[in-house]
Amino acid sequence: MSDRLPPLTALRAFEAAARHMSFAKAADELNVTPAALSFQIKSLEEHLGEPVFRRLNRAVELTEAGRTLAPGCSDGFAALQGAWRAVRRLTDQSNLTVTAGPAFTAKWLAPRLFEFAQAHPEIELRFSASLRKMDFNRDAVDVAIRFGVHKDEMGLYTLPLAREWVTPVMLPEMAATYPTPEALREAPLITDQSIMFLDPSPSWAAWFRTMGVEPPEVHGPQFSQADHAVDAALAGVGVVLGRRALCIKDIHEGRLVAPYKVALNTGARFRFICPKGLENRPQIKAFREWILAEIERTRALAEGFDVRDIA
Repeated sequence: MSDRLPPLTALRAFEAAARHMSFAKAADELNVTPAALSFQIKSLEEHLGEPVFRRLNRAVELTEAGRTLAPGCSDGFAALQGAWRAVRRLTDQSNLTVTAGPAFTAKWLAPRLFEFAQAHPEIELRFSASLRKMDFNRDAVDVAIRFGVHKDEMGLYTLPLAREWVTPVMLPEMAATYPTPEALREAPLITDQSIMFLDPSPSWAAWFRTMGVEPPEVHGPQFSQADHAVDAALAGVGVVLGRRALCIKDIHEGRLVAPYKVALNTGARFRFICPKGLENRPQIKAFREWILAEIERTRALAEGFDVRDIA
């Protein structure tokens, strides 16, 4: 038996039909008639010398040969599509697709996008707010912003951004009510659970201990999303241990205050990630340099805090 591959169109027809388990749906996806699709699959079966489908009354099912062939076809076409998307992106200098977590997107990126659009009208920026692990080729993503402890990943360019810390933040009028860390024990304390995966965790108890104050029982609202916790503080619900990246703009513009000037180092950072070798593509380089410039704008304010490691 020859190892010569059948025509690519026949394999493509088989892959679609095996995925849908329907000749009609596969034909519709490939924009051909059911008769043309059936002809391609018959061509594949003649090339193989045995059937890959059993034709039933109103359905089809894979034969053993079809079940053996289907996973490899699916993986092969997925790899081809990924390679095609990757090479297309190499020639595209006007579109940039960025993925970041919902909190970073809402509190850091979204409020600043007008400035980027003004500075780079030639770049069309697209966002995917997601925390899932990205495959840059499969997901057609150019840049990922991710939070965590820095680690090198094979095949990826990784740039750690500013040091990330937490400190109590609140509305300006609340600061007069709770002028000291001791007084803060009586405040409604908001908990941002999204950062508690870090070890040691930058908790309220850790911050109070750092200040030499007995930690209170925390009975305030708890949020699984960091941006929701910050929004609650902006609404006057209470005081939150605000993360630098997510609160610094509100502090800089006076919507929130951080009166105690003592922060806890989280030991983690946001990272700018893209496939290695693509970091200097024009739109990726422009986006990276814009992020670094935005961080620099509030550097003096951020460096005004006494950042301490968690004991």
